[in-house]
Amino acid sequence: MDYQLDDFQQELAQQAARIGREKIRPVAAEYDVAGEFPWDIVKVFADSGFYGLWVDEEYGGVGRGVMDLVLVTEELSKYCGGIALAVAASALGSFPIVISGSPEQKEKYLPALAAGEALAAFGLTEPTAGSDAGSIQTRAEKKGDKYVLNGTKVFITNGGVAKIYTIIANTDPGKGSRGASAFIVEEGTPGFSYGKVEDKMGIRASATRELIFEDCEIPEENRIGREGEGFAVAMKTLDKSRPGVAAQALGIAAGALDLATEYASQREQFGQSIIRFQAIQFMLADMATEVEAARAMLYATARMVDSGAKHIAKESAMCKVKASDVAMKVTTDAVQIFGGYGYMRDYPVEKFMRDAKITQIYEGTNQIQRMVVARSLIKEIQRAS
Repeated sequence: MDYQLDDFQQELAQQAARIGREKIRPVAAEYDVAGEFPWDIVKVFADSGFYGLWVDEEYGGVGRGVMDLVLVTEELSKYCGGIALAVAASALGSFPIVISGSPEQKEKYLPALAAGEALAAFGLTEPTAGSDAGSIQTRAEKKGDKYVLNGTKVFITNGGVAKIYTIIANTDPGKGSRGASAFIVEEGTPGFSYGKVEDKMGIRASATRELIFEDCEIPEENRIGREGEGFAVAMKTLDKSRPGVAAQALGIAAGALDLATEYASQREQFGQSIIRFQAIQFMLADMATEVEAARAMLYATARMVDSGAKHIAKESAMCKVKASDVAMKVTTDAVQIFGGYGYMRDYPVEKFMRDAKITQIYEGTNQIQRMVVARSLIKEIQRAS
């Protein structure tokens, strides 16, 4: 299909695809088994300018947007969803600064992020606050011209490898979500340490780690926006970043479809390749149709985000739900087409299936996304009546 990509976007997608084929595919299985972060490939991403796509030119970026991030993430995820996350997760961590940071904060942090000299991470989830983001317990107490942070964040993507963290903490616990504020915390700040390294089912090449704050003092100028705006900052960030998760899911699905189609054309049973059997043809046809449907929705949403539209929560949630559900279905069917070989780690499709599952869970479970969509529908009906 023709998705009306401009010249820059076409070249960008081709560049990402080339890096995927040449740099990621040969080592994806090794990183999956080892569960190591791909620093050597991150350097390639940085040299290719991927980390500057969503940063304005005045801060060292190229001033593009979410659509370009989506294209890169999709292409890289066709080869490894975990390695691709090194780009998408840094976007998530830097979006609070891009969206709500002061000019001084942008000047201080965005150039290094745009150059890939530093990675970012976003700290919202806690042991008792996942889908219920309004119940965060991490405390930020104002003392003079500083804030003192105490608490723990868990399941933080890029945790331990990022140098810049955007953290949501409570400055006024009595106000619930309205008492949350957003902060920038640099690696090496006294009182900030790393905890457990998570041993994950999938996306094993992505770093996921616990963040611990024990009387961690940060200057007042590291607060993003005003006190009490943290929850709003977090929601705006997630609305903008969820197309990135959808792109990861889409790439995983598309990559699995490519593998299944290639395998079906080569695998022979009963004297012919299995792609000649109608049962396999129908499976592949359904897989391809769902991938294209998810892609169309995702690209439309990414362009909507880049247009500056104010109300994007519904569409952002919808594309994340669609793409991640498609990823799970397509990768499951890919394993089925591979048969017994699909269940073995000698073949890559079982990894794609493991990687796909997380896309239905993180950055808001698909159940939460459906709630977002439903609430938006109710508001639309009320406004129309």
